Amino acid sequence: MTEIRTPRLILRRWTDDDLAPLADIHADPQVMRWIGDGSTLDLDQTAEEIERWEEEWDDEGFGIFAIELLASGELAGCAGLSVPAFLPEAEHEVAISWRLGRQYWGQGYASEAAQAVLEFALQDRGLDRVIAVNPLGHESSLNVVGKLGMTFEREATHPEYGHALTVHSIDLTEYQA
Repeated sequence: MTEIRTPRLILRRWTDDDLAPLADIHADPQVMRWIGDGSTLDLDQTAEEIERWEEEWDDEGFGIFAIELLASGELAGCAGLSVPAFLPEAEHEVAISWRLGRQYWGQGYASEAAQAVLEFALQDRGLDRVIAVNPLGHESSLNVVGKLGMTFEREATHPEYGHALTVHSIDLTEYQA
C-alpha cells in the first residue's frame, strides 16, 4: 500500500471510512466552485469518484491520495496524480491536483501535500514531467503551483464547460527537492 508521510500529513489510499467525510467536502459549494462545472457532489457521486481514483491507481500505478491529518486522523481532502483525459491536448500527460475541505484552507496543507505528491511523481514513479491544470483566476491554487516551482506553459479552454484554464508544468531537470 502506497503511503507518504509529511510533517503534518499522511497521504494514503482510500478506505470505506473516507466516503462520508469526503462527501461532506464535496457538498460544500465553496470547495467545488473551481472543480469541473462547479457543482457539488452527493454521497453516490463521491463514491464513484473514489472508485475512479482507485481504478487509476490499479491501471497507472499512481492516483489520488486521501489526505489525513497526522495529529487527529481527520480526512482533510485529497491530492495526487491523474491523467487529465477531459483535456484532449493533455490526455498523454500526468497532472497534479489537490482539494481540501474549507476548514483546512490557509494552513499550508495543500502546499505540503502537493510537494509530497510532486516528489512521489518525479522520484518514486519516475515521471519526467508533471503538469497542473487550473481554472484561470483560481489564485490560491496558482499560489501552490508557484511554490512547486511550476512555470506557466499555456492557456486552454475546458472543452465541456468552456471556461479558461491555465497549464503549468515542471520537469525533472527543473525540480528542486
